[in-house]
Amino acid sequence: MSDLATALRAELAAIEPARRCCRAAERGGLGVAATGRARTPLLGRLAVRLDDAAQAAPFDWTTAAEHDRLAWLRGALLANGSISVTPTGTHVELSVTPGSEAPLVAWLAASEFPAGARIRRGRAVLTWKSAEGIVALLRRLGASAVPLDMESRLIGRSVAGQLNRVVNAENANLRRAVAAAHRQLADIDSLDRRGVLRRLPRHVRRVAVARRRAPEATFSQLAADLELSRGQIQRAFGLIESAALHEGAE
Repeated sequence: MSDLATALRAELAAIEPARRCCRAAERGGLGVAATGRARTPLLGRLAVRLDDAAQAAPFDWTTAAEHDRLAWLRGALLANGSISVTPTGTHVELSVTPGSEAPLVAWLAASEFPAGARIRRGRAVLTWKSAEGIVALLRRLGASAVPLDMESRLIGRSVAGQLNRVVNAENANLRRAVAAAHRQLADIDSLDRRGVLRRLPRHVRRVAVARRRAPEATFSQLAADLELSRGQIQRAFGLIESAALHEGAE
């Protein structure tokens, strides 16, 4: 388990329900972990803290209030949930008794925390994969520090992804510009050898000279150097290309 997932479990377990009904609901969500069969010391300590609600009426999802449902879900996630927080993504699963998942899934969807549901090894498994949705759900369950950390990581990943896309786009543009400049220089050299270049308009010859002088220059840079518009530079190279194609066909 990642450090962030461990911290999240600790933060959720440290929440102290104020209402007796919420304490009973969270204890109900712990299931067998509340009766001395906790899998971890964290769950064992939580069960002991909630033991004062042992005599309360059993939790009933169908009649429970919203705050009790949230308390139950918090306990269920701690006892029967799987929380994975990695640099590449966030994944949360909750295992429940088959047949009991339908009202839970419906409530989650209505609460804007939709979960996928399937049967696996005789258990119903609810799954959350949207990092933004998981952060919102954890905040609703009472966590604050870890969701904030998760949001920071999400923003960092988003910025890194955007930066990679920008860099890739710039690299692609650079490759295209280099290939275009190579073709332009080849056309200019071909026309010069055939004596055609000197018959082209003066501004086209100036563009050809400038390209030879600065093979890496962009159209905008050439336009600034020659005091021409970018459109004039493009049209000049269009004439050079057409002339080269015409001469090559002869």
